[in-house]
Amino acid sequence: MFYYALKVVLSAILIVVITEIAKRSSGFAALIAALPLTSLMAFVWLYVEGGAAARIGELSGQIFWLVLPSLVLFLLLPLLIKQGMGFWLSLVLSMAATAGCYLVMLPVLRKFGVQL
Repeated sequence: MFYYALKVVLSAILIVVITEIAKRSSGFAALIAALPLTSLMAFVWLYVEGGAAARIGELSGQIFWLVLPSLVLFLLLPLLIKQGMGFWLSLVLSMAATAGCYLVMLPVLRKFGVQL
């Protein structure tokens, strides 16, 4: 139980640190948020829990392919906000577009032999 609590606390601390840095410097916060820290933490936790290196490598490859459709959110959200849409509407539309890209991407990946 302590182990899971530690994982949750460390993950939460990362999010809090990024949001606090964003209050002072959005560019530096963006740099930290853009780092694949979540993926790195997942790799470390999986390895510590006895995960095989091959399994971690497989996870890394799958993350790569799934990052591509998620980029739509980061492109669309600032564009919609700049167009004068409110934050929440912009966020919802960006999330919906991203979800749509995932739905398109998954069968394409399967067609090319990428298993998720």
